[in-house]
Amino acid sequence: MTHAEIEITAELVRDLVRDQHPDLADRPVRLGARGWDNQLWRLGDDLAVRLPWATGSADALLRKEHAWLPTLAPRLPLPIPVPQRFGEPSERFPRPWLVTTWVPGTPADLTPVTRASDAAESLAMFLTALHQPAPGGAPAGRDRGGPLADRAEGFARGLTSATERGLIDDPDAVRAVWHDAVTAPRWTGPALWLHADLHPANVLTADGTFCGVVDFGDLCAGDPACDLAAVWLLLPDDTTDHFYAAYQPTPDTATMRRARGWAMARALGGILIGDAGVHGRPGGKPTWGPPAHAALRRLIATIR
Repeated sequence: MTHAEIEITAELVRDLVRDQHPDLADRPVRLGARGWDNQLWRLGDDLAVRLPWATGSADALLRKEHAWLPTLAPRLPLPIPVPQRFGEPSERFPRPWLVTTWVPGTPADLTPVTRASDAAESLAMFLTALHQPAPGGAPAGRDRGGPLADRAEGFARGLTSATERGLIDDPDAVRAVWHDAVTAPRWTGPALWLHADLHPANVLTADGTFCGVVDFGDLCAGDPACDLAAVWLLLPDDTTDHFYAAYQPTPDTATMRRARGWAMARALGGILIGDAGVHGRPGGKPTWGPPAHAALRRLIATIR
């Protein structure tokens, strides 16, 4: 089932909640956001309903969040959406769904941070707390947290596409950042907990700094460099050193090199998604372009 086969409406969400969690049925329902995998509907002021819609993998991602986030949330210094109730598949809606806490704030692709030092420290504290050894049963990443070289083919295709569209001024510089990252020594430490999808639309801001992190569907265990890419995607110019001074333990040079490669891959993806949004193509999000271009510029500056 995809979003083309069933329409998710406020009425459907109200019916699902009434059927399975009637004590919440009197709360008002309104659309919060539509993401890649799920739709998010506000349920009153402090809760939200998260329902799969656009991908077949969304069911497993929601079950993963339900299993792991209640354990991780208490140790994290920024609010995250914590599952409160589970919605079983039914005749009315044949997929699982969640009731989670609502995290207030504005996605960083819409309202970037302005208090650079505060934001750098906030992000560093969040990732320090998250990046702890994961248990043996922790989920593996779909394509995140492993060797960066595994993404080489996709990166090359993306760079070719972006270059052909006139979105990349210096593809050789992009390749240089990528090559440096791919040739860095691999992660040999324990598999650490990762958010694995820290782009500007998944980090919330308020009062000029970060106030929450959402969408843990790609939660997995692996190389922390995957998450450290967020430094380049989320923070303003000249804040990288500030972040790394606050993040513990201080990453070695190889990890920082790999983080630049992950960041370049994310920036390239954001540029293509942003361009698709500008031109009205499916899956496009125009607000993703500006932060991705800024990240690419910052990353290229590291090799010049």
